[in-house]
Amino acid sequence: MNGTLCTTAGTLMIAPGDVHELVRGHEQILLERMTPLVRQQDVLFDMGMVERIDAAGIAALISLYACAQSAGHTFTVSNASPRIEEILALVGLDHILLSHNAVPNSPAESCFGRPAA
Repeated sequence: MNGTLCTTAGTLMIAPGDVHELVRGHEQILLERMTPLVRQQDVLFDMGMVERIDAAGIAALISLYACAQSAGHTFTVSNASPRIEEILALVGLDHILLSHNAVPNSPAESCFGRPAA
């Protein structure tokens, strides 16, 4: 998973440039790479490049949220497209997962780029 990492106010902001779909078959790599991160610190996942999500992708986000909560950390998403925000709202996850304090631009603009995990 290539992308941008940035730490702001103790929160790791991740903008994976190569994640365009959170769908069955693609969700496992996200879980493998991000689970250790959410266990160590708060994580804000920039979904600006994510174009599609399905039930497997939603389950992956829930799993990351649960892992973070179990470790005493937070996991939120930002910059989701209107369609993905709508899907998260339909399943009742918009209030849990969507960061309402996110900056409209990608954190990649103000952070240094390096491989994410």
